[in-house]
Amino acid sequence: VQLQASGGGMVQAGGSLRLSCAASGSTFRLYDMGWFRQAPGKEREFVAAISRSGGNIYYTGSVLGRFTISRDSAKYTVLLQMSSLKPEDTAVYYCVASSYDHRGDDYSERWTYDYWGQGTLVTVSS
Repeated sequence: VQLQASGGGMVQAGGSLRLSCAASGSTFRLYDMGWFRQAPGKEREFVAAISRSGGNIYYTGSVLGRFTISRDSAKYTVLLQMSSLKPEDTAVYYCVASSYDHRGDDYSERWTYDYWGQGTLVTVSS
């Protein structure tokens, strides 16, 4: 599956952005979807994930209550609504897809994701 992320940009602290990821192919329903991010000079880290059915959702602690992940199976799209943005949210955000049979806490494991989009840059100024 090919992933195309969009929606990044520059915003002031406290602002909002919505990232969108369009997936190619009708097999979208077969994949768990998620977002990772990589800040300058830091390791790539897990942000959020949503299961194939949409029934299971996971967030890293630092974005809990501020970010919301969702998926639209009819449009083959996964969204990441980001609110109350902080300068530390500045990073390149990557859309990911996984055919792995996640059990729970392994949604945050990079190796479980087969496909990665090209990334979209989010810059939050103070």
